[in-house]
Amino acid sequence: MKHLVFSLCGLAMILGLSSTQAHAQAIKIGYVNSAKVLLEYPEAIETQKKLDVIGQQWQDELEKMDRELKQKYEDFQKKEPLLKDDEKRAQRDELVALQQKGAQYQQERFGSRGALARATDSLLQPIKQKVMKVIEQVAKEQKVQFMFDRNDQILVLLYGEPKYDYTFQVIDRLKRGTGK
Repeated sequence: MKHLVFSLCGLAMILGLSSTQAHAQAIKIGYVNSAKVLLEYPEAIETQKKLDVIGQQWQDELEKMDRELKQKYEDFQKKEPLLKDDEKRAQRDELVALQQKGAQYQQERFGSRGALARATDSLLQPIKQKVMKVIEQVAKEQKVQFMFDRNDQILVLLYGEPKYDYTFQVIDRLKRGTGK
């Protein structure tokens, strides 16, 4: 009886695999390197430049705060032997407050939920939507059922034949403006 059950299970698995293989042959799969698309799409390049300017302004302000903290700390170290205990305590508290202010500024601007992350999301979202629309158009025209993203940051695809890489078609359409 056990042999019959195992035989029937084995037969079912073989039939299932063979029908899956026959069905899989009809499926066409492609991939796009979305990072490369964004690096070559003029609208994305301009947006990144804007974000870089914003980020640099905030970075400059953060560096200014850091220089101020270092200068005050050096001044404190020079004066410390001459200060009374309550003056030392007050200046240390001021230094700690400046340090905390800098850390808070950095978190508010550059943290994972900071102003730069929010600006990046809001400015890049419309661009990403355009790219996705063009990817969908290319996939439908090429009769691709599944399109993967293959880029340097995320490994979603372990192997892909170059003939199924539609990255350049997406870039071309975006540059010509036919993906709107």
